[in-house]
Amino acid sequence: MAPLQLATRILSGVTVPSDTPASPSPDSSPIASRVGHYYRMDDTFEVGREKVREYARAVQDYHPAHWDSKAAEELGYPGLVAPLTFTSIPAMAANRHLFESVIVGYDTYVQTEQVFEQHRPIVVGDELVTDVELSNVRRIAGKDLITVTNTFTDTAGETVHTMHTTVAGVTAEEVDPAITESVRKVMMHDVTVLGQDISDAEYTHAARPETPIHIARDTRGAPGSRPFEDLKVGDELSLHHARLSRGDLVNYAGVSGDANPIHWDEKIAKLAGLPDVIAHGMLTMGLGAGFVSSWSHDPGAATRFAVRLASPAIVSAEDGGDIEYSGKIKSLDPETRTGVVLVVAKSGGRKIFGLATMTIRFP
Repeated sequence: MAPLQLATRILSGVTVPSDTPASPSPDSSPIASRVGHYYRMDDTFEVGREKVREYARAVQDYHPAHWDSKAAEELGYPGLVAPLTFTSIPAMAANRHLFESVIVGYDTYVQTEQVFEQHRPIVVGDELVTDVELSNVRRIAGKDLITVTNTFTDTAGETVHTMHTTVAGVTAEEVDPAITESVRKVMMHDVTVLGQDISDAEYTHAARPETPIHIARDTRGAPGSRPFEDLKVGDELSLHHARLSRGDLVNYAGVSGDANPIHWDEKIAKLAGLPDVIAHGMLTMGLGAGFVSSWSHDPGAATRFAVRLASPAIVSAEDGGDIEYSGKIKSLDPETRTGVVLVVAKSGGRKIFGLATMTIRFP
């Protein structure tokens, strides 16, 4: 593996065109034959009370259900509920082997899209089994778009959350060679010593076992969100501004496990071709999810959050960064009592979400 380490290899918020027809020759990708590679983490991830609060603080989500057990119980939860994007924490650790040894041939990655599917809210006390699968590789505009799917299952054997992360692979020719040594000097030691890429001769394909998948359901009945009858298509959510400092980025890096220095080291960010330090893509999504749950009143009412990243949110040392969130109801389905909210995020006058939608259940 190139010394540009895993945690520095995901460049958040810079996208490639996604409306260009896919190449008819996906086999040109060095990893096309590895699609379907699967493994399950040996240890469970225990959802702890303070970790939920720590993550909620990092994404500036102050909904009472993340902080106060009584408030969570009033909404029908047995304990504090984790923010929608909380699963990015166990996924970060679980995906490491995939990017070390299975997804090969690239020197860096650009995060382009993210989908969170919340089958039932995750709460304190849950023990999550994390599955990892290389679920898709497609070639668009000369780039390999690689999708990794994480499936989170509780101890009852029910899938509670599914997460799809899409990145574009970038080869060595597209990266400034000076970044390698710069990264080596600043990265924490735990993420700088990684294994080597496994060649085709050494590689062993491991497919997902053909076992039944049981999808969990939110058993609380009616969610605690806004009444369906009070809503109409076109209703707008009030504007919200999220302020970010370099300290916020460093804190999020520590809480989430995403130590990519483009989020806190100006020199490396510029070597990576960025104008300055940028916010984590997952952080901007976490802020956006909290913005919508604040409006809906129930963070567990969201069933799907899909985001296509368009441009990064710059966070300068002197002025910090500002993200303006807005939204409106795109559609309503009276049969299922659900609605789709279009979420808009702008920073520095540019859209950082190319397209973002959240599906919500209403009582």
